[in-house]
Amino acid sequence: MSDGPLIVQSDKTVLLEVDHAQADDARIAIAPFAELERAPEHVHTYRVTPLALWNARAAGHDAEQVVDALTTYSRYPVPQPLLIDIVDTMGRYGRLQISNHPTHGLVMTTTDRAVLEEVLRSKKIKPMLGDRIDQDTVVVHPSERGRLKQGLLKVGWPAEDLAGYVDGEAHPIALDESDWKLREYQRQAVQAFWAGGSGVVVLPCGAGKTMVGAAAMAEAKATTLILVTNTVAGRQWKRELIARTSLTEEEIGEYSGERKEIRPVTIATYQVITRKTKGEYRHLELFDSRDWGLVIYDEVHLLPAPVFRMTADLQSRRRLGLTATLVREDGQEGDVFSLIGPKRFDVPWRDIEAQGWIAPAECIEVRVTNTDNERIIYATAEPEERYKLAATADSKTAVIKSIVAKHKGEPTLVIGAYLDQLEMLGDELDAPVIQGSTRNREREKLFDEFRRGEISTLVVSKVANFSIDLPEASVAIQISGTFGSRQEEAQRLGRLLRPKEDGRQAHFYSVVSRDTIDTEYAAHRQRFLAEQGYAYRIIDAEDLLRPI
Repeated sequence: MSDGPLIVQSDKTVLLEVDHAQADDARIAIAPFAELERAPEHVHTYRVTPLALWNARAAGHDAEQVVDALTTYSRYPVPQPLLIDIVDTMGRYGRLQISNHPTHGLVMTTTDRAVLEEVLRSKKIKPMLGDRIDQDTVVVHPSERGRLKQGLLKVGWPAEDLAGYVDGEAHPIALDESDWKLREYQRQAVQAFWAGGSGVVVLPCGAGKTMVGAAAMAEAKATTLILVTNTVAGRQWKRELIARTSLTEEEIGEYSGERKEIRPVTIATYQVITRKTKGEYRHLELFDSRDWGLVIYDEVHLLPAPVFRMTADLQSRRRLGLTATLVREDGQEGDVFSLIGPKRFDVPWRDIEAQGWIAPAECIEVRVTNTDNERIIYATAEPEERYKLAATADSKTAVIKSIVAKHKGEPTLVIGAYLDQLEMLGDELDAPVIQGSTRNREREKLFDEFRRGEISTLVVSKVANFSIDLPEASVAIQISGTFGSRQEEAQRLGRLLRPKEDGRQAHFYSVVSRDTIDTEYAAHRQRFLAEQGYAYRIIDAEDLLRPI
């Protein structure tokens, strides 16, 4: 028995003692193969899942490394059945391989004939396959390459895709590093992606994921399709590419609700791609409009389900997913793994913070005691109404105003989900409100005024969750959200993580109603950030409001 920070249990849960001297080392060691489930103050609970083990395997970690990490940091002997299960689970990855045959084209081969026999008897997988060439090889219909990988993952035999990629239509792209340099971790991310051919790079907001995309484009030197969350994010990509690469404005097209330009580099929004007209996806031709050499998915954790189906047909193209978190609230992490690719590069947020590339952040949960009347209304409400009542309680208003006053003059974002609440706060704080119906031109004008310091406070809906570059923001006050979304929490904190010119700390407040489901959702949202090493300090709203 040692004095390690981990307690590894036979049900595949791993408990981490947060205050232990080796806690940070242990967290980093288990991050590639364990997913955080709960993160209270002193003991965090992780779970070792098959998908996490396969992601680790695809990223080059073997079972021996996983076992070594657990045994090194475990306080008690690791249960033998768990170690055997880890070895067996990781051993399932790659027993089936998809590759190119010199005469038969795309084929699936096996290193274990019994596995091939098993999947050939699957009613869902059999139609995707053609003739059997020999006992270990079967033809794959080229159009089914993506769907086959999806199906194999679901039956527990994830295939290793070695079929390679087409180069696509060549187009000259080079980085212009005359007044900036690619950071070392960004360079490592591109190298890891390029070595694998397709996959996901996970970096915190503010760490320069766009630069990783630009460097991957310079590596590919080919026509590129970039899919983004919204038009504002797309135009931000365009500005960065013009500033950081050899690309000119004429070479970059915008494919959105406002414009339909197809150029060597085309930036399209998820909304326009997934828009249906008379029951049909009318914009699918975009995927076939050029011989794309690279497809980049910005904020891949937000990829709409229909795009997964479209991506299944793009398996011969190099695909790069960029995200701050692989957490998906719809449970489709497996589709990201099989259709975009495995996680190729990840680095703990705190490591990048320690290097000075993102700002240090203080996370504070402010608990508000609602009035007796608010509590009665909440208690007698229907279950589906309770979250909105708790999230939009009037008792929060004085607290929010107090926090804004405490940070007077600092660039502050007030972020929420309910428009009537946001409009009310806009009036109370005398601050502009940006929401979904705000026109792109008005959004960009307000964001620019905020960047220049002409506006110190913005009230924003979830439109500010994604891909908005506001490096000056140093305070965020979260007042309501999309229930318990961990990905949203990561995005919102990410709005503050750009390094500040004066080196000051960022402050992330989450204002929640005590004794309601608001508190439960807040705890769920915080899980991902706890995994990254951020600790929430809980304070009482009365202490915040009390005069000094």
